[in-house]
Amino acid sequence: MNKNDNGPMLNAYPDSLGGSLGDIANFLSKKELKDVFSSFYILPSLFHTDLDRGFSVIDYELNELFAKKEDLEEFKKLGIDLKLDFILNHASVLSEQFQDIIKKGEDSKYRDFFIDWNKFWDGCGEMTDGGYIQPKPELIKDMFFRKPGLPILMVRFPDGKEVPYWNTFYQEVRYPTLDAVDIRNITGVQYGIAEGLAKVLDKGLKEAKSPTDILNEDKFYAEKLSKEQKNKLCERLESERKYLGQMDLNIKSPLVWEFYDNTLKTLAKYGAEIVRLDAFAYAPKGVGEKNFLNEPATWDVLTRVRKLADKYNVRLLPEIHASYEEKIYKKIADKGYMTYDFFLPGLIIDAFEQQSGEVLKRWADELVEKKIQVVNMLGCHDGIPLLDLKGLISEERIQSVIDTVVKRGGYVKDLHGQKNVYYQVNATYYSALGEDDKRMLFARAIQVFMPGKPQVWYLDLFAGKNDYEAVKRAGAGGHKEINRTNLTVKEMEDGLQSDIVQKQLEILRFRSTFPVFSKDSEFTMKCEGSKIVMEWKNNNSDALLEGDLSNCDFKIIAKENGEIVYKSDL
Repeated sequence: MNKNDNGPMLNAYPDSLGGSLGDIANFLSKKELKDVFSSFYILPSLFHTDLDRGFSVIDYELNELFAKKEDLEEFKKLGIDLKLDFILNHASVLSEQFQDIIKKGEDSKYRDFFIDWNKFWDGCGEMTDGGYIQPKPELIKDMFFRKPGLPILMVRFPDGKEVPYWNTFYQEVRYPTLDAVDIRNITGVQYGIAEGLAKVLDKGLKEAKSPTDILNEDKFYAEKLSKEQKNKLCERLESERKYLGQMDLNIKSPLVWEFYDNTLKTLAKYGAEIVRLDAFAYAPKGVGEKNFLNEPATWDVLTRVRKLADKYNVRLLPEIHASYEEKIYKKIADKGYMTYDFFLPGLIIDAFEQQSGEVLKRWADELVEKKIQVVNMLGCHDGIPLLDLKGLISEERIQSVIDTVVKRGGYVKDLHGQKNVYYQVNATYYSALGEDDKRMLFARAIQVFMPGKPQVWYLDLFAGKNDYEAVKRAGAGGHKEINRTNLTVKEMEDGLQSDIVQKQLEILRFRSTFPVFSKDSEFTMKCEGSKIVMEWKNNNSDALLEGDLSNCDFKIIAKENGEIVYKSDL
């Protein structure tokens, strides 16, 4: 195999294919997969995690349910490099550091490991009755909050003190369930009153209300309690409350940078060649500054992280979603990093619907001209990006992409209800293309001929369809599960015999083994109406893709020293 740095990369959770990393290693060792993938991006449920399908990391030890060190070594034997995740901005509330704070409060050595909201905003706002500072409006006007309200989680210290910590992403507070006997023992009230209070509390806590608010609102049972009894009841509930969520790290803490160093060391030990930095642009925060892509602080942090990564010979891939018109992808590239091509998935759908490769060509030309190194993709564990397309295609065409995918069964995710602030649409890529085999194969061919390193979502490879049952099982906010179906070993083996899988593997193997797909080769693209031509050339080799976006007919021809060595009409 002529392995190259831009060879295709498989992307999956550790339990996506068969149930464990061992099953995936067995899958990649099959003759059908020989010379197809040069690397494997394993999503972070590889580690100890609790929420967000792996992106809430407790620690970076291997999750023994899915992975063993021997499995990671097996990929190395197969000649497959690893790409792993490092979540730079936050850690789980179940992390050693946060749990130490809950147990020890002010005496914890990790007291400032996370961002104390009130310390951060001291002197920059008014203290509220809720115990947190409301910043002055002019100081937060440029901030982007991913959920309604201020991004804080009130944390109870052992002495009863309530401290607000910065919490950009998910949070949940859970209280113990008290029955009538518990309430009677705590307060001394009659059993009938205790029984009624138990029902009132259970209902209110399920609605995410605080015990104090519940008791203040109830006009029947709670009025039977004295102030002292209410205080006892609230104290019992508050003293036993538990948390779920992802807490923002305080990058001003030396302990956080020790943590960064140790994490990169651990990932390198696992064999990571590339480390994807998830949510890195949220990490630097300053009073009156943006809390997302705060410049120049974001780039300063990235430089510091890069120095740590260099110690362990790890290459960084900063992950960031931003509109095309903001040119963030260019800034990342100019600083010497690979970046994600979040534009390609939507552009290909748009090209099919418009029956024109004009914008695809313009984007491909820019990648070549500006020497932007990218990892590209069709589908992934998230949705098909929409926000990123602003400025590259018109608002009307973005809406057309949305309407097309929704008509085919997809779900739209916006930013907490704001109109015209779209983020992504959730569907399998196969379903987004209308579950059309020809379109799927042509899309794959376009992807592997585009400049960059192709990343392949496992479910796309198997032409996976929208999984509505998984969405139902996940409940509220579970729309992403539409494209995360785990396949059994039998489903994998059966899938390998299907025409759509075999032909995709053929295209990917060609990309992986044919030597022309290198940074030193020349890439050109032409388009005329619905027809496109993509070509790679160097002194000895030539690879040509010709296709028609109107009917998805295409062919690939490869030459070495002028002689045809590969020809496929797919």
